[in-house]
Amino acid sequence: MPTCYRHPGRETYVTCQRCGRPICPDCMRDAAVGFQCPQCIDEGARTTRSGRTAYGGLRPGNPGLTSMVLIAINAAVWLLVLATGGAASTLLNRLMLLPTGVCGSNAYPSRAYPLFSQQACALGTNPPGDGHWYPGVSDGAWWQLLTSAFTHVEIWHIGFNMLALWFLGPQLEMAIGRARFLALYLLSALAGSTMAYWFSPPHGATLGASGAIFGLMGALLVLAIKVRANPQQILLWIGINFVITVTSPNISWQGHLGGFLGGALIAAILAWSPRPRRVLWQTAGLGAVGVGLVVAVLARTAVLG
Repeated sequence: MPTCYRHPGRETYVTCQRCGRPICPDCMRDAAVGFQCPQCIDEGARTTRSGRTAYGGLRPGNPGLTSMVLIAINAAVWLLVLATGGAASTLLNRLMLLPTGVCGSNAYPSRAYPLFSQQACALGTNPPGDGHWYPGVSDGAWWQLLTSAFTHVEIWHIGFNMLALWFLGPQLEMAIGRARFLALYLLSALAGSTMAYWFSPPHGATLGASGAIFGLMGALLVLAIKVRANPQQILLWIGINFVITVTSPNISWQGHLGGFLGGALIAAILAWSPRPRRVLWQTAGLGAVGVGLVVAVLARTAVLG
C-alpha cells in the first residue's frame, strides 16, 4: 500500500499531478487538473511571475492609458499655443527648441532677429527698444529639450504624431510595461532633441513629438527582431516615414533620426538585459543612455558658448 511521502504512516492512492508522488488528504492542494503536493505548489509560485511582461514590466490593465495621457498633454499644449496666437504666439519661443537665444519683437511677435545679440536686442528692433530676448538651450533654457517634444502649431503636425502614438503606444506598453514605455517615450524625445541641438542650424527652431514617435518605431522594430517576427511591414513603414522626412521641407531629419536611434537602443537594453537581476541591468542601461545624452547636451553647449 503506497503511503504519503510527507506522512509515511498514512496510506493513500492519490498522487501529485506534477511530481507523481503519493499524497494524503492533508497534503492535497487543488490544481487546474487533479491535486498537487505542497512542494510543487511552492515551486510553481517561485518560478511563475504572474502579471509580468516578457521584459520584466508589470502587465498594464489598460495598455492605452499612458498613450492617452501623452496625447492629452500634447493636445493641451497645442490648444494653449493656438489661444495665445498660434504661429505668432510668444509661448512658442519658450517651449520649442532654440539652440541659441533669439531676439523677438513685442510689437510684432512673429518677427525674429537672429543676428542680434542679447545686449543689442533691446535697442535694435522696430520700433527701437521693443526687443525681447528669448533664451535658447545654450543660454540655460534646458527645459526646451523636452517641452519642444510636446509643442505643435499646425493641426496636421499634431494629428499625424498623435495618430501614430495611438497605434504604436498601446502595443509597446503591453509588451514592456507602463514604466518602461514611459521611459522609452521620454528618452527617445530627449535623444531626438539632442541630435537636433547638435546638427540643426544654431539659429533654427525644432518642435513636435516626431522624435519620440520615431523612437517608438525603432523600439517596435527591435522587439520584432527579438521575437523573430517578420519585420517587413515595420521596415516598410519606417522607410516611408524616412523618405518623407528627407524629401519634405521644414522637417527635422535630425530629430527623427536621433529619436529612432535612441528608441532602438533603449529597446535593445530592455530586451537583451540578462534575466538574472534584469531590473538592475535595465535601470543601469537606461541611466547610462540618459547620462550620455546629458553629456552630449553639455558638450554642444560648450561649443555654442
